Amino acid sequence: MRRLYHATANTLRGLSFAAKSEAAFREEIILLAIALPVGVFIAPSAGWYVAMVTALFVVMAVELLNTAVEKLADHITPEWNAQIGIVKDMGSAAVFATLCAAGLIWLVALLVRAGLL
Repeated sequence: MRRLYHATANTLRGLSFAAKSEAAFREEIILLAIALPVGVFIAPSAGWYVAMVTALFVVMAVELLNTAVEKLADHITPEWNAQIGIVKDMGSAAVFATLCAAGLIWLVALLVRAGLL
């Protein structure tokens, strides 16, 4: 039980840090807050709704991982470094890929709901 308490505290501390320091994470929180109720009306079924919401949580998880990599890279060398720049760019690309996937899931759900697919 003690481990669970500490793990939860660490999780909340990480989420709090991300919300305070990362504009992209704050934007994703706002997107999620809007998407949760809107998705109920867009989703063709409960299964679609779960997939749509899960896709947004995956975006947020990858954003958190990207932020962790960036913070670690900045700690290793605060000066500009070409290789670290590539690592950061790849993290950003990972976030972009998950955003595209989430957008595609939401688009297909909307098209199915509209009877176009």
